[in-house]
Amino acid sequence: MSMRIKSLLQLVYKRSYRAPQSPLSSIRSSSLSTHQQTLTLLNPHFPFSSSSCYCNHHTFHVGFSIPSKPTTATTTTPQDIDDQNQETLLDHELDDEVEPIDLWEEEDDAEPEIGDGGDGGGVVLQNCPWGERALSIAHEILLQFGDDMKLYAFKTTPRGYIYVRLDKLSNEYGCPGMEEIESYSHQYKKRLDEVGALGEIPDDLALEVSSPSAERLLKVPDDMNRFKDMPMRVGYVEDLESKCPEKNGVFYLDSIKTESGSCVWRLADVKENRDPSAKGRPLSRKQKDWRLELPYAMFKKVTLFLDY
Repeated sequence: MSMRIKSLLQLVYKRSYRAPQSPLSSIRSSSLSTHQQTLTLLNPHFPFSSSSCYCNHHTFHVGFSIPSKPTTATTTTPQDIDDQNQETLLDHELDDEVEPIDLWEEEDDAEPEIGDGGDGGGVVLQNCPWGERALSIAHEILLQFGDDMKLYAFKTTPRGYIYVRLDKLSNEYGCPGMEEIESYSHQYKKRLDEVGALGEIPDDLALEVSSPSAERLLKVPDDMNRFKDMPMRVGYVEDLESKCPEKNGVFYLDSIKTESGSCVWRLADVKENRDPSAKGRPLSRKQKDWRLELPYAMFKKVTLFLDY
């Protein structure tokens, strides 16, 4: 089987800057309902403005394309990834079966949505007749890594590309180590070779295995308890019926009210939420006491906030 794969073991560190206006107008979460819900401001004396600045958001993405020589490295945090991205350029011998890096099909740059097979997680096969078989092999290989590793996203394309994102539950950011991603890549490729030789799937599939990026969308309420100790960028609306502008803020999860289907948030002690004239002082007592209760249906986008 001749695999089309990227020629390098890559570390890609992307930095994006968000404009002050809400960047979430095109987000359409599949979990939104059409009926009207009521937003409850538990402390109305501290309204959160929709015009608040959307700070610089760092995204990290570790992609492996099965290098020709093994490489040892460990990645557990965005800072580790950034440091290694600055210090490490790994050169690997190319062979006739490797597709040049500039011919690689890149994933779409569309705004992520829950279940899109990328930053939104989930499985997207795009009507590929071999997609289900490739997915079953991905799960088969994953069993070798124990209960701590899960499939965050899986996507196939009609041109013969497979994109896999692995989620490590014990890692603060859900980011597997480089060795783990590389090991999964090698084992998955080997199994694809074997099945391709039997004619069950095409024998010229391209494979990319990576960690979820910092832009991963968090599901409400499923992912909330897992990341409750980390600040989150929360995009939401106050009324589902009217065309009210979307708002966003940096919050900590305070509690989940299962019976009413809502989350209660408190302000995160980050620069964005502090008074500019306070000169680095922490949040005031009024800010610490502020709470916002939002029904699940009002969330537009929730991501980890890493700029603190």
